[in-house]
Amino acid sequence: MNRIILAIVFAALTLTSHALTPAGGKDDPEIIRIAIANPTVSNMKTIRFLTERKMLAGDRMKFRFIGVYHRSQVYDFSASEKYVKEHPESGFTLKEVSGDLPDSVLFRENSCSDDFREIFNHSDALFFFGGPDIQPRLYGEEESYSVVTDPARHSFEVSLMFHLLGGSRNPAFRPFLEERPGYVVTGFCLGLQTMNVATGGTLFQDIPALIYGKKDTAEILQTGRENLHRNYWHLISDDKQLMGINIHPIGFTNHPFFPERVRISRKFAPLVYSSHHQSSARIGTGFEVTALSPDGKVVEGLAHQKYPHVFGVQFHPEVAAIYENREPVKFSPADTPQTIHEMIGKKSVRFHKKYWKFISRCIDKSHKQLNER
Repeated sequence: MNRIILAIVFAALTLTSHALTPAGGKDDPEIIRIAIANPTVSNMKTIRFLTERKMLAGDRMKFRFIGVYHRSQVYDFSASEKYVKEHPESGFTLKEVSGDLPDSVLFRENSCSDDFREIFNHSDALFFFGGPDIQPRLYGEEESYSVVTDPARHSFEVSLMFHLLGGSRNPAFRPFLEERPGYVVTGFCLGLQTMNVATGGTLFQDIPALIYGKKDTAEILQTGRENLHRNYWHLISDDKQLMGINIHPIGFTNHPFFPERVRISRKFAPLVYSSHHQSSARIGTGFEVTALSPDGKVVEGLAHQKYPHVFGVQFHPEVAAIYENREPVKFSPADTPQTIHEMIGKKSVRFHKKYWKFISRCIDKSHKQLNER
């Protein structure tokens, strides 16, 4: 009998751990809830860094973070569960979603839709982090230069993003943000690509090959560092201090997003932390380009025309090494080692901090709108 009771209690606790509704059935109006797709230990540590440094949302806001993921993802989220238990001060809870997501149902109501709705109803914002290549079939192409290592993650995140924003693959679908246009959706690197694919856009599967016509490593490096979006030197050198990323400038388009909303001079060309070989090609429904590579060939930022708090960047403003000195690294074997913080420089660090202040203002507005409903 005792074993039966214990089993029932354990089952109840397990179910409760994946529910987002508080015990009283209503969200605390003082607490801001941010959903995080793909809550790996690394991503949770990144969020802690940003909040502890007051870059995300500042002093006066109380946070809870909801890590959302699909059961079929490659990553072992038991490590995340262990981290949450060992660090209750992190403010994280985890929500596992387990419904089937074949390609045929990603862009319509499906077995995960109720979970997507719950995530949306109990959060003020949703962040999408970087990661590996999206399977090209999700944007109607054959696989050529892509290296797909976690298709379940992309199916989950693309479908979740579609439920939020809608898109050309199912124009009749009414996206969640029609109910709350001020909800915040932002993405970094893969996160921006997910936005684009979910709304009907496509990707260049390899920047050097398909944009610059370069396939050989030596040829790629001749493109010029400012037009490289990750580091290729490690393919021909065994120098242990070589970094896998690149630091390069970006330029702003005539779109008002950066100069008027983020409040950055249109003439400024900040240095950013970049690690990708794919980029947006055809732009998804509702999006406009806000930033480009120096030569104008690679999309570096997108913002939604209709939903004011939906935007993404192709670079990585969340990386802790931007904001403090860590280990010295090099781009090429001939370089003098420097920290990422030193490479980016004070002016570009200020740009990144200003970007986080902008994200924080958007989240604050979203939270106020949710409480007014």
